[in-house]
Amino acid sequence: MLKVDLNSDIGESFGDYKLGIDEEVLRHISSANIACGYHAGDPLIMDKTVEMAVKKNVAIGAHPGFPDLMGFGRREMKITADEAKCYVKYQLGALWAFARSKGVNLQHVKVHGAFYNMAAKDVELSQAIAEAIYEVDKDLILVGLANSEMIKAGKKANLKVANEVFADRAYNKDGTLVSRKKEGAMIHDEDEAISRVVRMVKQGKVTTITGEDIEIQADTICVHGDNPRAVEFVEKIKKVLQSEGIEVVPMGSFIK
Repeated sequence: MLKVDLNSDIGESFGDYKLGIDEEVLRHISSANIACGYHAGDPLIMDKTVEMAVKKNVAIGAHPGFPDLMGFGRREMKITADEAKCYVKYQLGALWAFARSKGVNLQHVKVHGAFYNMAAKDVELSQAIAEAIYEVDKDLILVGLANSEMIKAGKKANLKVANEVFADRAYNKDGTLVSRKKEGAMIHDEDEAISRVVRMVKQGKVTTITGEDIEIQADTICVHGDNPRAVEFVEKIKKVLQSEGIEVVPMGSFIK
């Protein structure tokens, strides 16, 4: 049976500011990327989110971002490789402590926002991220954009890697995501998005925004659940995958 992971970015509230409906999302995903306090999240939110994930039997991963609360980690920053490594280690260590206090281990690491998008194309940045993870725990899975520099860096560092695809995003010919600033970057038709996901998992192909088919590997699917309709969409994706004979399980159960 084909297997795939469903992941979502959660724990992104901060202080009195609430973002997302994490408890609902956790009912439908198999892996959670939990914010570590730089782009979002705080110690209380991290503790609560880890506890919720444990109760729902959802695997836990660190979601490190740039130190940019005001910009939600979506603004590009010019940083050195050493800074990148330390940012990842610092945030990874923070979430690790909360996970261990609840009696669980971390499964994976997926960097956030601009950090993720920049590393998908930047060899030096992606290598710094992979090395940081390896130096902390070589058994952690590095999640990166499918076929990107991040995946190459993870393999080079002898890490397990998970190729990530997106249900509601359009792709360029080179396998990168179409910028949100461009028309057509987001796929709003739920049925179209779901059929694309099924094809990526079963056939390893996706149609780009310009109409070409490209090869793509789908180990984990990123889904967003920051509003009630989005959560319904996540639930629908899971049901369709299962009806297609695709088992939804944490990535750590099949990525070796």
